[in-house]
Amino acid sequence: MKSELQKMLDGELYQAYESQLVEMRRNARALITKYNQIPFEDEAAKRSLLQEMLGSMGEKIEIQAPFFCDYGSHIYAGENLYMNFNCTILDCAAVTIGDNVMMGPNVSLYTASHPVVASERIKGPELAFPITIGHNVWLGGNVVVCPGVTIGDNTTIGAGSVVTKSIPANVFAAGNPCKVIKELPS
Repeated sequence: MKSELQKMLDGELYQAYESQLVEMRRNARALITKYNQIPFEDEAAKRSLLQEMLGSMGEKIEIQAPFFCDYGSHIYAGENLYMNFNCTILDCAAVTIGDNVMMGPNVSLYTASHPVVASERIKGPELAFPITIGHNVWLGGNVVVCPGVTIGDNTTIGAGSVVTKSIPANVFAAGNPCKVIKELPS
């Protein structure tokens, strides 16, 4: 029989208030609280805490405080990641971030979802679907990336966009819902 954690990671309905998941979130909140209180110039302390919190990360990574996430351990960050202030990652499923990615302030990556039928939703189960951000991607300020989305390499997402469906490589996309505006040179 699958654990609630395994169901969550497999994109199946799961109970988020199961004790293992609650403890994992509690641990992540403690680490996030510490991270958000580290002085800006103490890069070694920030790096050490990120290594403890994230699933994996590249050598060069800068995440401005405040930063928020559900678990942290399901975030896999590549080389040369920059996340501006107030980014939120709900990592109930894997969030894979490629190399050379920039995120503006208030970017939110949401893998978490719920049943859309109210009678099912009120029973309490949740769902989660992975997010993949390719290499050399720029997410402008206030971008929201919804569950199950992949953003292709070399793509720019305009500020304020809500990305509800996957976006291909080598494009500029923007809007709510986010749509391809133009192709970019590869």
